[in-house]
Amino acid sequence: MDYDRERIRLNKQLEDGSIWTVDKKKAEDITRRLKWVDNLLRDFHLIENDIETIASFLNEDDQEILTEVSKTLEKTDRLMTSFEIRLLLSEKYDRNNAILSIHPGAGGVESCDWAGMLKRMYERFFERKALTYTIIDFEPDDVAGVKSVTFEIKGDFPYGLLKGERGIHRLVRVSPFDATNRRHTSFAAVDVLPVLDDVEIHIDDDDLRVDTFRASGHGGQNVNKVSSAVRITHKPTGLVAQCQNERSQYQNKQNALKILRAKLFELELKKKDKELNMERGEKKDIAWGNQIRSYVLFPYQMIKDHRTDFQRHDVDNVLDGDLDDFIYHYLIKFSHG
Repeated sequence: MDYDRERIRLNKQLEDGSIWTVDKKKAEDITRRLKWVDNLLRDFHLIENDIETIASFLNEDDQEILTEVSKTLEKTDRLMTSFEIRLLLSEKYDRNNAILSIHPGAGGVESCDWAGMLKRMYERFFERKALTYTIIDFEPDDVAGVKSVTFEIKGDFPYGLLKGERGIHRLVRVSPFDATNRRHTSFAAVDVLPVLDDVEIHIDDDDLRVDTFRASGHGGQNVNKVSSAVRITHKPTGLVAQCQNERSQYQNKQNALKILRAKLFELELKKKDKELNMERGEKKDIAWGNQIRSYVLFPYQMIKDHRTDFQRHDVDNVLDGDLDDFIYHYLIKFSHG
């Protein structure tokens, strides 16, 4: 595709300001697409300039210059990976905002701490990608980490970037909670759903059971005093969604309904045509044998994705949100748009 020509076409469509009055949603879609094209072209030209710079110093033998060239090469390699990822994000829901939830497996404080580590990893990833996120449900563990956390993520292609993170994540390390320094294995489940504001999902009020309870996470002075947290159960399917991070019961109920709507839509797709099966897979027990990715910190250091066999050994960088390589290899293997 000629992205320079597309940028000109999109700008022309926005020149007439009346589009915001006639069709606001279309104007917003064009604006988002234009921003995506602008960023793509910007990075393309940055890569192009870097390659020219590297080529101009290929015959140098000055060690200081070669060190700088090596740094430029590493930066360009990361930029190219990010560039290719965006080209691969072409499936139906890739542009949608996303809901990401983390739940620890069995194992008490070990698994809760691991879920807390994943929470930080994804927060750092959101920041790296300039994605905005809101914690809409949060329950901390009494000792360390979290018992559950749910994010809503907005920006450029949140669902497309995160859809491959859905599954069981396994951690192997020497436990900081074990006085005998034994090695422990912990599990946590990550779920990712597209936000579906533009899709009509009918929910009959009679099919819902709404329970309120006292929030256990952050949320202001009313936490543990007022039953502002909301848990909604869809009786025909047994699907459950909850939110407790807002101060008002109304806001929590709206967020819980948003999560429930996404879950019901996914269920309908699976019934009709299995549209998301390839990219999402089936939900499995949070246990051994079902993991999509292993994070081994001891006796050696390696993070491996079991679906693509891609692995990295710089575990600190990955846990600090550097996930592009894993996303790239997942999209290369499973993207079918």
